[in-house]
Amino acid sequence: MTQEDLDLLERLLIAHGPGGQEDEVRSICRLALESHCHEVNVDRAGNVIGVIRSQHPSDPDDGIRVMAHLDEIAMMVKRVNEDGTLEVIALGGAQPISFGACPVDVLGSSVIPGVLSFGSMHNSGGTSQGRDVLTGDVHWPDVRVVTRRSVEALTELGVRAGTRVVLSKHWRKPFQLPDAIAAHFLDDRAPLLSIILAARGVAQRQQQLKQDVWFVCTTLEEESNAGAMYAASRLPGDTTIAVEVGPVLKEYGTRLCADPIINTGDEKGYYSREVVEGLANAAERAGYAPQIALLVDFASDASAVMSHGISAKAGCLAIPTETTHGFEIIDHNGIDACAATLVEYLLGA
Repeated sequence: MTQEDLDLLERLLIAHGPGGQEDEVRSICRLALESHCHEVNVDRAGNVIGVIRSQHPSDPDDGIRVMAHLDEIAMMVKRVNEDGTLEVIALGGAQPISFGACPVDVLGSSVIPGVLSFGSMHNSGGTSQGRDVLTGDVHWPDVRVVTRRSVEALTELGVRAGTRVVLSKHWRKPFQLPDAIAAHFLDDRAPLLSIILAARGVAQRQQQLKQDVWFVCTTLEEESNAGAMYAASRLPGDTTIAVEVGPVLKEYGTRLCADPIINTGDEKGYYSREVVEGLANAAERAGYAPQIALLVDFASDASAVMSHGISAKAGCLAIPTETTHGFEIIDHNGIDACAATLVEYLLGA
């Protein structure tokens, strides 16, 4: 990636983006897509939608929808306690281990600093919470957000049940390894950058484009896929491609490298054979060895819309990722490889 692309990735990673409140990420994606698409807008569900139209006559049903999601795993306030601490639950597929004891931002009427706390390790195990902490088996009921503010002060600052709590920007910067990038929320900020770079690549070669392509940055993927289903039910096109992070695990036979993962199926259904083969062939044309995998404990916007009958065909292209839903790691070339594969698929479809 160029330094400009790395800078864009950092801005995406630092931006807050809990489900239903992805405004910061949305504005970055909208501005980036406007440089490459014929039209860009935000629909009523909060999805960013950019289109690159074919210069050749084409059937609208031949259009392809490419989706990556705006939202991140996060937390939501369940209760404000009398001591000013916050009880929280998962927003999306988060577990306490996803964050650890860490600084957080509470998104009230302004951003309020807090600390995600599991309590002290120096305890006798006399409570269930203490025993969970000592054994490392921490669950959401064991967790509190320490704000050091009164209930009255928190109320004035708009903190209540339903307020989003996210990892603080203090801990969001990417960390460089010799041949890799590590950060929280590469899911799904790395795929977002991939579809932005793919839009750039398609725009540069749009005379080869045989059908319209819709680049959709979706809302609420981690909780319900609601944004994707709203967009897919209204946009033209019979094929939906989700761009995701893909787990690097021995059980799936996947490796941490640039070679993209082509997902053949997940917990919401099996992807269209035609699309799977098309993505694999596109990866080879782009110079990569596709990793074909069946990601059983997984789901995507594409499998969601296909399982609801909103898309005739679907596929999922993923960037190999270590420690998904944690401090994630991707190969330095993983984003570019995914983008190059997408360009080859979209121009060759």
